[in-house]
Amino acid sequence: MNYYHSKILEGKDFDAVRTEVEAALKEEGFGILTEIDFQATMKKKLDKDYLPHVILGACNPTYADKVVSIEPHISTMLPCNVTIREMENGNIEVTAIDPATAMAVVDNNDLIEHAEEVNEMLKNVLKAL
Repeated sequence: MNYYHSKILEGKDFDAVRTEVEAALKEEGFGILTEIDFQATMKKKLDKDYLPHVILGACNPTYADKVVSIEPHISTMLPCNVTIREMENGNIEVTAIDPATAMAVVDNNDLIEHAEEVNEMLKNVLKAL
């Protein structure tokens, strides 16, 4: 079972894809809470070179409120990560976590309905690209 969904985009600029991803997330009601520049972090911490790669911590406040109200410790699994990375062949891959799969380990059926709804929203983001 995959714990993520991804889409590969050919012939696009990394920064342009990032702009598209952020717009598609906003359209689905997500904001960006965190950002990790994986490329810069690996260079700084390990002096290792990576192609452009960012991790965006996306949050839909309505759904975050719903799941934290059901299970307060679920906040350890928030926000939903969406990654954008340049591949060796120059293509850009956008990947989003499958929150339904991730939250299945919590064993609380009340969460699954919401996680599946968020999962569909994240898949819509990828479709929009």
